Amino acid sequence: MFKKSFCIVLISLLFVSCWKNKSPEDLIRLKDKFKSQVSTFEKKKSNANKNVNKGLESLNALKSALEDTKNEDKEFAKVYGDWEKVNKRVENLNKEYEDLKTKASNLFGAMEKQTNSLSDEASKKTLLSAINKAKTKYNATLKNTSKAIGKLRILHGDAVEVVKALEVAAALNSFDNINDQMKSIEGRVEGIMQELNVAVVESKKLYEKKITELGE
Repeated sequence: MFKKSFCIVLISLLFVSCWKNKSPEDLIRLKDKFKSQVSTFEKKKSNANKNVNKGLESLNALKSALEDTKNEDKEFAKVYGDWEKVNKRVENLNKEYEDLKTKASNLFGAMEKQTNSLSDEASKKTLLSAINKAKTKYNATLKNTSKAIGKLRILHGDAVEVVKALEVAAALNSFDNINDQMKSIEGRVEGIMQELNVAVVESKKLYEKKITELGE
């Protein structure tokens, strides 16, 4: 009787184990993690945008103050502080981008694993093709996102250079070159933020359409 009971328990455990191997790779959990990461990235991008714009306002205010010969160390310290906040936001944005990339990779990997477990070769082939297309397109978006974050870093560095140059310009009372640098910085902000917006939009599309369809 004991042997019989032991055999039944063993068979049950093997059945559960096999079912686990053939069951979905917890796509719902991974999809939710990806969706949550998209929202987090969008929020960090928005925060970075606000800080960049705030930093530009401080930079413009400092420039105006200097042109009015109000050259105070306090003004410089404030602007440096604002741009340090920008740098921190960019660092945070980059971290969230790396997390987004990881969660997307995990999700695609889970879908591929689940699809490869299908016995119907035709369905398997169709789904794998769809997954590869979605992955290729999204990887291109992630690559462009990385470039945009890199541009933000450069923008921050250029702004710090302007702050340093302003001090000299104030002493010489010559701001012509600074004006050109300011225009260059301001002109690049919108384009960079638009590039990052594309990443958010594409991520949402991927979750709401492609991932949902493939995960069904």
